[in-house]
Amino acid sequence: MASPTYTPRSTEDFWADTDRHLVRYAGAGTFTPEIITRAAGSFLYTESGREILDFTSGQMSAILGHSHPDIVATVRHQVGELDHLFSGMLSRPVVDLARRLAGTLPDPLEKALLLTTGAEANEAAIRMAKLVTGKHEIVSFARSWHGMTQAAASATYSAGRKGYGPAAPGNFAIPVPHTYRPDFTTATGELDWQRQLDFAFDLIDAQSVGSLAACIVEPILSSGGVVEPPPGYFAALHERCRERGMLLILDEAQTGLCRTGSWYAFERDGIVPDILTLSKTLGAGLPLAAVLTSAEIEQEAHDRGFLFFTTHVADPLVAAVGNTVLDVLIRDGLDVRAAELGAFLRRGLERIAERHNVVGDIRGRGLLAGLELVVDRATKQGSDELGAQVTRRCLELGLHMNIVQLPGMGGVFRIAPPLTATEDELSLGLSILDEAIGDAAARLR
Repeated sequence: MASPTYTPRSTEDFWADTDRHLVRYAGAGTFTPEIITRAAGSFLYTESGREILDFTSGQMSAILGHSHPDIVATVRHQVGELDHLFSGMLSRPVVDLARRLAGTLPDPLEKALLLTTGAEANEAAIRMAKLVTGKHEIVSFARSWHGMTQAAASATYSAGRKGYGPAAPGNFAIPVPHTYRPDFTTATGELDWQRQLDFAFDLIDAQSVGSLAACIVEPILSSGGVVEPPPGYFAALHERCRERGMLLILDEAQTGLCRTGSWYAFERDGIVPDILTLSKTLGAGLPLAAVLTSAEIEQEAHDRGFLFFTTHVADPLVAAVGNTVLDVLIRDGLDVRAAELGAFLRRGLERIAERHNVVGDIRGRGLLAGLELVVDRATKQGSDELGAQVTRRCLELGLHMNIVQLPGMGGVFRIAPPLTATEDELSLGLSILDEAIGDAAARLR
């Protein structure tokens, strides 16, 4: 049946159509009860006329804010010139972006595959690692999130594992080195990550059938509660991989391209992964992702017939956007800006913690911050309801926040404003968060 001519529906009809026609895709989550009509900079605007400060950069992606003029200009130009090609054809934006991405990275990461989403990039990286090593077993963190397609979902443990049948064979989880909630501890009660890592690989070795291909991890586990392994951990993990002939894949979907105050989060640890995946931040809100690896690994993959031929591989429209993202990051020095704004944000969060005992921990790096809520600082007992109340109150006051609620943890706010945000905008968000926490905490008493 032909669709009727489009006419705007009433607000009541909009929500009725939502209930009747949309698949609910967020697990137990629900849709935000607002109709968003436009966005600009750090703000969203609703059909009812409300202005909402966006502290999640869309889906943690819009690092240049919404409707950045340079991105808008690039899209308008490129879509009128060349937007999509047969996947075996090449265009200048694609090759330029591959070359320029390699220029932001240490040797030997010089070969790029341009794709659409983080899940797709991780799928390709895992597929490449399996082919190159001739093995199939994959190790990842127990609170990881790498995507919802088969190999990526099989390496994801923070959510979405139950009810879908068997995961890909040979996937293993290792514990997350969490300094706020340590499992292995020293005599003074601090996290003993060396002993934890030894124990983890003792278990991996016991379970492996001798086919360990790769370890895929996030430098900062975002959906896992904004958990950052301590300095030294990734160097030791890299060595464990080397000992077993495994490749190390780093998933920098949310940490790559200046968000943490450096171009890549792995720079802190003095290591270079065998394969790096980028997504979210690379497209600044548009679907663009990349897999980067060495010429040696790419050659071996090619020799073995590496196949990842997708509909939107190497599309020129989003590649042109990726080039503009790099232009803006470099021109505006947004790595330095993210470090400075991150310090400003952290000081504000620390002041909130001084005023409210329900703030248990503040963590993260640059403009990726985590604030964990607890009902008791001594026991670190969390409360799903407390986090939900603060989230609702923030939205009522004009701030969009994202709360991560996982078993065994309190509610953790993932705070990731655009790198283009101003100090005044951060101050506004901090003020609203302060008020919302205060209101919710008062109900506990």
